[in-house]
Amino acid sequence: MDQQTMLERPVSGLVFSMSFPMVLSMLVNALYNIVDSYFVAKISGEAMTALSLVFPLQNLICAVGVGFGIGINAAAAFYLGAGDVRKADDVVTQGVILNTLHGIILTFACILSIPMFLRSFTEDVQVLRDGSAYSVIVFLFATVQTLGGSFEKIFQAAGRMKASMSCMLAGCILNIVLDPLLIFGAGPIPGMGVCGAAIATGLGQTASLAAYLILLLIRPLPVKIRLRKGLSTDKSYRRIYAVGIPAILNMALPSLLIAMLNGILAQISQVYVLILGIYYKLQTFIYLTANGIVQGIRPLVGFSYGAGRPDRIKKIVKSALIFGSVILAAGTLLCMLLPAQLMGLYSTDPLTIQEGEKALRIISCGFMASTISVVLSGTFEGLGKGMASLTISMIRYIAIIPTAFVLSLCFQATGVWNAFWITEVAAALVSLVLLGRYGLLAKIALPIG
Repeated sequence: MDQQTMLERPVSGLVFSMSFPMVLSMLVNALYNIVDSYFVAKISGEAMTALSLVFPLQNLICAVGVGFGIGINAAAAFYLGAGDVRKADDVVTQGVILNTLHGIILTFACILSIPMFLRSFTEDVQVLRDGSAYSVIVFLFATVQTLGGSFEKIFQAAGRMKASMSCMLAGCILNIVLDPLLIFGAGPIPGMGVCGAAIATGLGQTASLAAYLILLLIRPLPVKIRLRKGLSTDKSYRRIYAVGIPAILNMALPSLLIAMLNGILAQISQVYVLILGIYYKLQTFIYLTANGIVQGIRPLVGFSYGAGRPDRIKKIVKSALIFGSVILAAGTLLCMLLPAQLMGLYSTDPLTIQEGEKALRIISCGFMASTISVVLSGTFEGLGKGMASLTISMIRYIAIIPTAFVLSLCFQATGVWNAFWITEVAAALVSLVLLGRYGLLAKIALPIG
């Protein structure tokens, strides 16, 4: 979008137009996540448990790719808002190069660590076999995933939300189509089980990246990726890392959370490990959709910040809170009214469904409170205040671990489920405190350094 549109169009309509494509793509992305696990659950309960255990490392790769992309997004949007296109070019160029290196490092690190990682949670031979087979294939696509995260945020920084949506949809739809074909086989295509699910995921990610590159050639962005320049000496990468590292930690914290909660729940019963894995697959449908709102406002906040328009930022945040609360309210109703049906998508075991039903109802009590922390966390990232965003995530994903451990000693798995809503309320309160501490309403037009 041009500068006049970004700074003069009515805020509610602008937020909706920027967020709606991302909400739609996040919905499909969440659907692909749910469908992917749905088919894997049809293989066996062990296969579903294996994917649940691998999920933290998968999420780590996604966190690095998209989190660092958020750093590129915030810096590029700021410079575009300030009218410094050359600086924006430097940011996106260095961002693409660095995220490629991140992907290569993660490929080797994750493949080498997965055997020991899986054995720390289970001794089940089939779960170990399925987890290892699936993860090695998925991790070979780590560089594709980190590069895709870079281009996703670069397109969004330039206001090309529909283009970003289309590229994400391309990968998600391909994955949904390939999943049953490669998992169970059809005609000349042999059934490959969990390996087929991993291949389908990797090919979907590759399709998204290819779509970004094709669009970049057909309709160039206002920022240019100049690979010949390489890592220049102007230190633009410092601004990327200033927001990117906290954003990566924000997104990686769920990996630590799930791993730690798996450890707590495994001491009670393996059934609860499966329930936690199913919950995290289901909650992506809710939180990825809410994240579409955040992705829509982040470049708007950064652009308005660079242009020195605090009045616009206040209105953007207000609109995002309204839209986000609608999504989280819908998620709460689904979990309260249809918990057994949701759990039944992934398990036919009566005990798993019964205990999962109880878990969903308790955890969903914190969804509405999380609207505040999710929206304000994204707002702080758009402002370049990565540490404020990280602080919120630390409450949501770190404070819950000791809370869950203490409550589990008294109430077993029920205590773990209650820890979710308790920490969401605490995170919302901390978000409001940071809102005042960082002077969001009064000092928002100050330069970010």
